[in-house]
Amino acid sequence: MFNPSRLRFARMRRGLTITGLASKIRVDSRSVSAYEHNEFAPSDSMVQILSECLDFPKEFFFGDDIDTPFVGDVSFRSLSKMSAGRRDAALSASVIGFMLNDWVQKKFETPKLNLPDLRDKTPEAAAEELRYHWGLGQHPVRNMVRLLEANGVKVFSLAEDTADIDAYSLWRDDSPYVFLNTLKSAEHSRFDAAHELGHLVLHRHGCPGGQLAEREADTFASAFLMPRDSVLATAPRIANLPALIEYKKKWLVSLSAIVYRLHKINMTSDWHNRMLCIEISKKGYRKSEPNSIQRETSILWNKVLSELRSENVTLNSIAKDLFVSKDEIKKLVFGLVLLDVGNIDFNSIAINSHSKNERANKVKLLLVKD
Repeated sequence: MFNPSRLRFARMRRGLTITGLASKIRVDSRSVSAYEHNEFAPSDSMVQILSECLDFPKEFFFGDDIDTPFVGDVSFRSLSKMSAGRRDAALSASVIGFMLNDWVQKKFETPKLNLPDLRDKTPEAAAEELRYHWGLGQHPVRNMVRLLEANGVKVFSLAEDTADIDAYSLWRDDSPYVFLNTLKSAEHSRFDAAHELGHLVLHRHGCPGGQLAEREADTFASAFLMPRDSVLATAPRIANLPALIEYKKKWLVSLSAIVYRLHKINMTSDWHNRMLCIEISKKGYRKSEPNSIQRETSILWNKVLSELRSENVTLNSIAKDLFVSKDEIKKLVFGLVLLDVGNIDFNSIAINSHSKNERANKVKLLLVKD
């Protein structure tokens, strides 16, 4: 039977209101509302029109119920600046991420969750404790995406072409998910990953709302990426812009993040910090990062997709199984697919493969040694 919840989901994924969809398919908005409220089902020809307009296969509209996450359970940044349509479109991506993750879990056993509940800690203390828990010491984190994956966090790319959406995270049952806008700069996306990690460990069981939660997550991210003791020991004593541009190479963060951290741990005065921020803006470094870094990639998705290709499982066949378009799958993983591993030092983690066409007992999933 036609499933109204799937029509509502598909409309939200495309960022359309009921009126907007009605205009596109040239019907009265009351008809679309009736479809979504199960007052009556659309005809076969109308389902075909909806399928073409919303870019979902016809079969998609006849699947099981879809429950989109509640907005209040999601750590959206800059929510007040975001239109409802853009918010709903980005949030709907998580549902397809859930579907893709469930599909993958039937074939592979991915890393187990290793994420402590640190809600009773201050952001700075939580960052220090998590570093200790993961055995990172005072060393730089070389790749946030791979570190999250190695500890059981599900990471997806978010190809939303808008400046309003940086990233978001949420818990689904006992599984944490992070969605990163890969259209942002590499430094920005890396900080976003640490920011969302802060939400996951600090705010899972009821969190302070709005700007307080965002400030806590920012403080956590800054402390996690740039541990206090190491920064105090290694930061340039003359904190001018050329020295800090060189220093940012150590931590792989933005110039603004370095300046923020130095001020946070009292290595620069209010006046000095303000002058550095003004100079950064004047030189255009907020829009174009000096000495930009390479974008982080996912070895998990690279290895999963590579293994599937060896068994002649393509993106098209995955999309067909999920009743979504191939483009939806690409948006979720292609911003994270590894292109060149270079000379990076890797740990091999054995992942059980549940594939019917199993060519080996184990699938090797390479994750960066941090």
